[in-house]
Amino acid sequence: MNHVQPMIHEDGLPGDESRLEPRPEWRPKYPGSGRVEGKVAIITGADSGIGRAVAALYAREGADIVIVYLLEDEDAEETRRIVEAEGRKAIVVKADVGSKKMCDRIARQTIETFGRIDILVNNAGEQHPDEDITDISEEQLLRTFQTNIFGMFYLTQAVRPHLKSGAAIINCTSVTMYKGSKDLLDYSSTKGAITAFTRSLSENLVSQGIRVNAVAPGPIWTPLNPSGGASPEKLEHFGEKTPMKRAGQPNEVAPSFLFLACDDASYMSGQVLHPNGGIIVNS
Repeated sequence: MNHVQPMIHEDGLPGDESRLEPRPEWRPKYPGSGRVEGKVAIITGADSGIGRAVAALYAREGADIVIVYLLEDEDAEETRRIVEAEGRKAIVVKADVGSKKMCDRIARQTIETFGRIDILVNNAGEQHPDEDITDISEEQLLRTFQTNIFGMFYLTQAVRPHLKSGAAIINCTSVTMYKGSKDLLDYSSTKGAITAFTRSLSENLVSQGIRVNAVAPGPIWTPLNPSGGASPEKLEHFGEKTPMKRAGQPNEVAPSFLFLACDDASYMSGQVLHPNGGIIVNS
């Protein structure tokens, strides 16, 4: 399959977190307790949103961070500053995870810098709402799958030789995998694939001491929503259909990623956590 170039900001709305109002909440809520002390984590989509919140929390808990991002240089540098303010090391790697060559480069650069990989967070994703399935172009379909699921395969393949017993992989799926989304047909389909990938990869790696789990966020206030083409009307009421009647914040999702990465979850693999505002789903 030929590589499809990223579909960047086709709607003209901001993709960088610094321009969002209100600003997403990424700051960890509690002091650290060393739950990932001395580990190295690769986090894709770490320039903003959930990825930034996870990077901040992992850093507070003692990990060095590889910040993988696609486009937003300013946001990525801000995440680096956040990590370094917690006393940890960080590198930024500008890369399209939909490219196998770039995923190989991410792994190589991590090993060259830190000498190890302990945690892989496959978080990068994109979405492009369409009301009718016939509106989804071939380019969009290929690109959405390329970023959201092919990228997870490519990066997992790239880091696999460096993962040792005790390592953890956490994939970001979505509530749309469980309840569907009439306007996000291709996106929700990729999230179904991610859940199946998580469960199958867990079976593949569990005997080698490597745990694989996932997090399925509900509506979370991040740049993904306005830059993904949601209308102003939809954004105004974003998250109000959840039982909690509001959207979640990135720092309400990050603790799920921390739990699955640390020894607290030593008896969990192939599972999905659901920070989604109270939506009941079949896990």
